[in-house]
Amino acid sequence: MESLATPTSVPSCQLQWADALCTGDARMDDTHQEFVSLLNQLLATPAEHQLPLYREFIEHTVDHFAQEERWMLATGFSADNCHASHHATILETMRAVVDHFEQGDTEIISRLAEALAEWFPQHAASMDAGLALHLKDVGFDTRTETLADPGKVRPASMSGCGSVTCS
Repeated sequence: MESLATPTSVPSCQLQWADALCTGDARMDDTHQEFVSLLNQLLATPAEHQLPLYREFIEHTVDHFAQEERWMLATGFSADNCHASHHATILETMRAVVDHFEQGDTEIISRLAEALAEWFPQHAASMDAGLALHLKDVGFDTRTETLADPGKVRPASMSGCGSVTCS
């Protein structure tokens, strides 16, 4: 007889990688696939064993967001653009979860991971896809992090997120 995992030990809300999550930029998509993979590993890990993996997930997310923010700055976004602000809010929440977990709320990592599994597809489809389109339009190579024609970019000229829905 198979044993059933309880909802508190292994959350069932996993995010499957799909073409709909692709942004059109291979390096960004690679990073996003790593994010989804780590998120799913976290969701499949019993709560009492999540903290070390969660810390790795935070480190990955810090690097992931820093990468996108480097690209934004290199291609004309102001440092305080809304996409970067969105990243900062997510990271602040992720970091706060560690303290709550250590204070005894051992289900908080699972709850946040489930929320991120719901949040990420919309973020990728809007802000990140918009950023990828912008990068392509200005000729920015994300593998080498160089512009084909630096004259195409005016520094700090954009304060939006890169999405077509953001002004």
